Amino acid sequence: MKINRKFLALAAVPLLLAGAAACGSAEGDEGTVKIGVVGASDPYWATYEEAAEAEGIDVEIIDFAEYTQPNPALTEGELDLNQFQHIIYLARYNESSGEDLVPVGSTAIYPLGLYSTQYGSVEDIPAGATVAVPNDESNLARGLLVLQSAGLVSLTEGGSAFATLDDIDEAKSKVKVTTLEASLTPTSLPDVAAAIINNDFVEDAGLSAADAIAQDDPADPKAIPYVNIFAARAGEEENATYQKLVEIYQDTQAVQDGVQKASGNTARFLKVPQADLQASLADVQEDIRNLGK
Repeated sequence: MKINRKFLALAAVPLLLAGAAACGSAEGDEGTVKIGVVGASDPYWATYEEAAEAEGIDVEIIDFAEYTQPNPALTEGELDLNQFQHIIYLARYNESSGEDLVPVGSTAIYPLGLYSTQYGSVEDIPAGATVAVPNDESNLARGLLVLQSAGLVSLTEGGSAFATLDDIDEAKSKVKVTTLEASLTPTSLPDVAAAIINNDFVEDAGLSAADAIAQDDPADPKAIPYVNIFAARAGEEENATYQKLVEIYQDTQAVQDGVQKASGNTARFLKVPQADLQASLADVQEDIRNLGK
């Protein structure tokens, strides 16, 4: 799951300055907005801090080693915002923890690609061939949706963000699907017709995003749950300073250039209305609750 990068609306400067003084609910210097990320060593975060400072907002980027850490830190007030996850990840956290973190604004989506060293197009893959997908639940479901959109498998009822191998209609599918740990999908390419490869491992496999023979469409409304976001505690999503920080991410070219470089040119920047992000989060959380019934 690529959940590492980031952008929303303009507010008047006096209001922003007042907001900046009021935020900083986390420990530290009053007025400093603490943002938790995974991968603070990426150079664009220093660029982002400078861009925020130019707008009169003091930002401190807090690095976390694991994806499991920034949401609890935000919940406990150790952070003001975090930026590392997509909506599905946030929904799973909220449902498992009983918390209610909310999206403040969108940043980017990282299309998940299907790669092959044997075939130049999806159409060339023969019937009955085997395709590998990551076995973690988020990328497994998303990978199956990519295969379905490419015409390689058919999922019962169209599939969902929680699809598993059990949802494959084998009689209507062109290929067989096997699951592997995400880091192993690139090394499986000599042995399978194609593989869904997480963006974290594409470059390590000697590939580039341009080599994908299929990928999900960032413009598809079904892709919204995979949009990466800035998240805050419930009730703080309208904070003018926080919204300005999203806008700085979205509209600062140097930041976006840095994100693209760090992502191997896979990032697709999106400005999704906050209401749509919140509606998507609510829908995904309802889906999760229904799965437990």
